[in-house]
Amino acid sequence: MIGSINENRQFFRLIPAIAGFLILYNNVIYKMVLDWLSNDNFSHGFLIPIISGYLIWRKKEQLKQTVISPSDTGLVLLLFSLIFYFVANIGVEQFTMRFSMILVILSLIVFLAGWRYSQILFLPVVYLVFMIPFPSIIWNKIAFPLKLFATNMSVSVIQSFDIPVFGEGNIIHLTNTTLEVVDACSGLRSLTSLLALSSALALLTEHSGTKKFLIFLSAIPIAIFLNIIRLTATAILARYYGPDFAQGFLHEASGILIFILSFLFLFAVNVLMSNIVRSETK
Repeated sequence: MIGSINENRQFFRLIPAIAGFLILYNNVIYKMVLDWLSNDNFSHGFLIPIISGYLIWRKKEQLKQTVISPSDTGLVLLLFSLIFYFVANIGVEQFTMRFSMILVILSLIVFLAGWRYSQILFLPVVYLVFMIPFPSIIWNKIAFPLKLFATNMSVSVIQSFDIPVFGEGNIIHLTNTTLEVVDACSGLRSLTSLLALSSALALLTEHSGTKKFLIFLSAIPIAIFLNIIRLTATAILARYYGPDFAQGFLHEASGILIFILSFLFLFAVNVLMSNIVRSETK
């Protein structure tokens, strides 16, 4: 009977919390979804809440065995999170406003369910950060150096095939055409998506913290390496079959192929970590 009363009490505290959150953040969420729809760099955002929900669902048995112990400290954390939001709102800083959602959610978990619950749900909730688009100023500062690096490396690889080529900034000059490495080909788009994927994979494994971190970081060299391969292949096809052949459907198909290869590389890293664990236990 007492347990039922406590559950009802938590339920009636949860309803206004969810309602208040949706009222406060409905416009923030709406604009973020528009970014996912209009900008291919952030289209993976649709998958992040689903993956986060799955990560939480996997912990259902652990949550069932955890006693709900609401903490008023959560109200203090919630106050600071809301101040963080309102300051960002005054400055019209979209990234900060969106990031404050995660702080508010964590604060509400502490307030409604307690610190133990927040510890269990911390990483699945923080994972939501991958759904938040980067500020343009940060995106451009990272994308431009990546474009230059990818161009230079691709030119070096192309030259190894004895193909006349000249690199100039983010431009690849071939004898029959000129290719520009635009932001979409910088590798940053695939890097952000792959980091989200590698972090989810790391959270789903039973490896130690260090091995999880290595799986997460492996997304960086994998994304950069495969993007260079994609640029190189595009340039070689353009050289022998013309620029039109290397663009259009084939260009889009190569993006899908690179994503599949990225996943396979990540899976290989995970298998490697598993083999290391087995060799250590022998």
